[in-house]
Amino acid sequence: MEHNGRKILVDAGTDGTILLHNMEALNISPNEIDAVFITHGHYDHTGGLEKFLTARKDSIVVYAHPDIFLRRVALKPKRRKIGIPFSQEHLEKLGANFILKEKPVKIFDGVYTSGEIERTTWDRSVGHVVDGRKLIKDPLKDDMSLLVELGGKMVVITGCGHSGILNIVRHSIKLMNKPIFALVGGFHLTGAKRNILEDAIKGISALGVEKLYPGHCTGFDGICSFMSAFGSKVEPLYVGKEVKFVH
Repeated sequence: MEHNGRKILVDAGTDGTILLHNMEALNISPNEIDAVFITHGHYDHTGGLEKFLTARKDSIVVYAHPDIFLRRVALKPKRRKIGIPFSQEHLEKLGANFILKEKPVKIFDGVYTSGEIERTTWDRSVGHVVDGRKLIKDPLKDDMSLLVELGGKMVVITGCGHSGILNIVRHSIKLMNKPIFALVGGFHLTGAKRNILEDAIKGISALGVEKLYPGHCTGFDGICSFMSAFGSKVEPLYVGKEVKFVH
């Protein structure tokens, strides 16, 4: 993401080799990135951090929630680790300067973290947290979004939308006191029941979001439902897609 000449890496994917390949294809050097924002601590959003940091000459600030380093597991189809695959200490040795805050943080002028998302309706949390010998259902409090001012409006960039896409939209509008021009990223509606999809569509419409750029975990049914409801206002994301907003 680039805004006012500053580049922010939003999440790092599963594999650092793929991340660096894609950056090279876009003609972006790791050394050009001014900050990193991690939406939440799942492996498929953090696995590329190690190689990204190694490829850089200098250290870099990484913004995230304090819970990104929790030990996380999924139980289906079998028990497996799904948390960040590196320790904080290891990444710090590679040049990561972590700013881990539950509250919203200003990254640059016009760019803010959402802080913890206030949840007033359903969410899409998954997995469990390892607490000693116990497993606790993971509330995924670290699921945050990036808020970018666009004149009198804003763009909201999500990771997987585990907080619930309606909660994210409501929280962002309340926090910034601006309408949302574009909602970009994963809405985590894969496998969602019809009533959840209908509620998401109704809520997003009522809250006046003008453009939707749904990503991977929105799911095929979710993307089709949004396209059916909103038509040309919806542009599904794909690898290599560039989206430019003018204000």
